[in-house]
Amino acid sequence: MEGCSDLRQNERMLGSLIGLFLLGLVAGAIGRLFVHSPARIGFWGTVLLGIVGSYAGGTLGALLFHDKFDIRKASTILGAIAGTIVILAVWRAASRPTRTRRLSR
Repeated sequence: MEGCSDLRQNERMLGSLIGLFLLGLVAGAIGRLFVHSPARIGFWGTVLLGIVGSYAGGTLGALLFHDKFDIRKASTILGAIAGTIVILAVWRAASRPTRTRRLSR
């Protein structure tokens, strides 16, 4: 029966990875609708941005509301979108060229 439990564990892990991928895709796409990225990042970049944003938003939400991070909560998608928007805004601000003042002579 040990093989059966390993199979179920593998199925759950695969389901979690697919869920994380879909969450990253949705959060990254919605976040990019609100804040344009400073570079072309494509499909996989959007997914990665959404995954990183989901962890950032989930961690921030857990810290603010004294709760534990749980990807299965319905509010996690909102945290993922908020985290993605924050990451994009910081990335955009950091990638802006700095203005140099010219000294007039």
